Amino acid sequence: MNTEILLEIAVVAACLAAGGVLKGATGAGAPILAVPALAAFFDVRFAVVVMLIPNFSTNAWQTFRFRGHLPDRRFMLPLLAGGMLGVIVGTFALKTFSSDTLSLAVAFAVLLYIAIRIARPHWQLQMGIARWLALPAGLAAGILQGAAGLSAPVSITFLNALRMKREAFIATISALFVSFTAVQIVAVAANGLIGPGDMLYSLFALLPVSAAMPLGAALARRISPEALDRVILAILAVIAAKLLFEAFA
Repeated sequence: MNTEILLEIAVVAACLAAGGVLKGATGAGAPILAVPALAAFFDVRFAVVVMLIPNFSTNAWQTFRFRGHLPDRRFMLPLLAGGMLGVIVGTFALKTFSSDTLSLAVAFAVLLYIAIRIARPHWQLQMGIARWLALPAGLAAGILQGAAGLSAPVSITFLNALRMKREAFIATISALFVSFTAVQIVAVAANGLIGPGDMLYSLFALLPVSAAMPLGAALARRISPEALDRVILAILAVIAAKLLFEAFA
């Protein structure tokens, strides 16, 4: 195995481990770090495909573990239905648009997420209104997930605004991500977007994500949520800047 391949494996593992740390610390969001980082070193299609198995496996486990805390069906069913439809639309965009265009989409999605977190850190949404918004929010999140592998600007922001208890938040976001990924696996395969060896990368990707999650949980107990947020936002800003620079270079 030559040096270039070893370096590629090391970069992939580091990106995925960073996502695992975030997921262990917050209960959600491995793609927030892993997808932009992988896209910055490789391309968006590769990042989306590599995260398929880690996303499905870790979120299926969390959905099962916290299933008793899921919100009512009047909220969940429209959210999941919109998300699954959005993934199909987004996957078509992933197939249609160039790598540079998709990198810009990831960069702007990350910047939007940062802007919302800074501008509205304490924004709260009532469940009665959220039920009406669940379908369009799920649709928008699914489109981002399908096209860029990164739904956080919509999905996490929308659910954070409900100020759910931690268990309910983890159950809801995990169920949403499981539905995303189940549809996404079929959609990317049907559109011929899985290259030779990609699923082996995706299976390998489960190891660093899973191994890093306990580290994230430990860090969350030792530093304040505010400090963790600042570190994450700073890392994301650097990644977004790299994506923008390479897209316009």
